[in-house]
Amino acid sequence: MMTIKQDISQLFLRVGLGASYLCAGLDRLGAWGPPGASHVSWGDWQHFMQYAAQLMFFLPYSVAEIFAGIASGAEIIFAILLITGFRTRWAAIGSGVLLLGFALAMTIALGIAAPLNYSVLTASAGSFLLSTLPAYRWSIDGIRKSA
Repeated sequence: MMTIKQDISQLFLRVGLGASYLCAGLDRLGAWGPPGASHVSWGDWQHFMQYAAQLMFFLPYSVAEIFAGIASGAEIIFAILLITGFRTRWAAIGSGVLLLGFALAMTIALGIAAPLNYSVLTASAGSFLLSTLPAYRWSIDGIRKSA
């Protein structure tokens, strides 16, 4: 049984990670505005792919685009699962693995400062930590477990 502080902490971690993943994933699709707009990192798929191709420099562009699409789709799905608390443990493990792979690609292509500056390793570690918790109160998993 977790304490109320632990319940609040897991909720904050779950929603914080999920919201971050969702925000980044939707930015690649232009949800927050066009490229160059305030508070927009990419603004569309083409601008995101310039960055993704840089990280996956060892792959042909067409293959890198497939991997980027799979990763972006997974990131949005993991975000929704984490925010709603559905299949939380699996979503946390999946998002942790996804971000660890992203951190490794960033390190190889750009150096160790890049994943550290953007807290990619921290978010990955947070996802893995979330996957170890015994319960997810205020979640679909919690409701299903009590039913």
